[in-house]
Amino acid sequence: MTTAGDLRSGKGHKDENFPVASRIIHPRHRGAILAFYNFVRTADDIADHPTLPAQEKLDHLDRLEECLLGNGTSEPAAVALRAALAERGMPPRHAQDLLTAFRMDVTKLRYANWDELIHYCSYSAMPVGRFVLDVHGEDHSTWTANDALCAALQINNHLQDCHKDYRDLDRVYIPMDALNAAGAKIEELGQAKASPALLDCVHKLAARNEALLAQSRPFSAVVKDTRLGMEISIIDVFAQKIVELLKVRDPLSDDVHLSKAGMLSLATAGAVSELCRRIFGGKSLSRLSTGA
Repeated sequence: MTTAGDLRSGKGHKDENFPVASRIIHPRHRGAILAFYNFVRTADDIADHPTLPAQEKLDHLDRLEECLLGNGTSEPAAVALRAALAERGMPPRHAQDLLTAFRMDVTKLRYANWDELIHYCSYSAMPVGRFVLDVHGEDHSTWTANDALCAALQINNHLQDCHKDYRDLDRVYIPMDALNAAGAKIEELGQAKASPALLDCVHKLAARNEALLAQSRPFSAVVKDTRLGMEISIIDVFAQKIVELLKVRDPLSDDVHLSKAGMLSLATAGAVSELCRRIFGGKSLSRLSTGA
């Protein structure tokens, strides 16, 4: 029988647009976070598999959940996460929320408006940050800022990959009302270069996402763990830079991803900024540089 692991794309935590349990995170937390990531990446690769029939995708996701809940051992990623959760006395809620999102990826190919997209993000993105916060023992009052940042990261990714998602999976996360308001058609996502109408739509959504990102600005400051605060600051700097690219570039024909060298430079700036804020107080350097 084909297992979920057999369907992995080969993408790992070092290939993401944001740090995943980087060396900044304390070693005592990295194992649990990486177990969570491997489970999520496995499920994500199932949902995004280019040739697997929809029902088989759903069946594999169901088996992952069964193993996560202790009803089987056939899926190593689920068994490993189950063990990590048991060690810390944590429930599987966040992982199950993400499975809900991946099932939506299989069955829901269009989003009517921004509110529907945010609802999707409440399952596909927000639980990731909430899990990391819970691993660190942070207060649930941090969830509001987390949810804004995670949703903004998710929408950045949707805009970056809008051409590939449509071409490979017939999946469109750009809200239909935004396309209609700009006078753009879904089929334009398959072109080599965005039409003026589609480009206008993407740029306006990027600007709206920038406003969402602004809602997460207190995030790094409200977490107690200094290492986690530095990691959040890095992620925030990455997200801000990607929004800047998406506001002016064409994701169908231009590079709207960060280079490894660029990520290293931004990561250093973000980490040092947050560390200085914690030592000297006041706004982080990254916020001062943006006039926030």
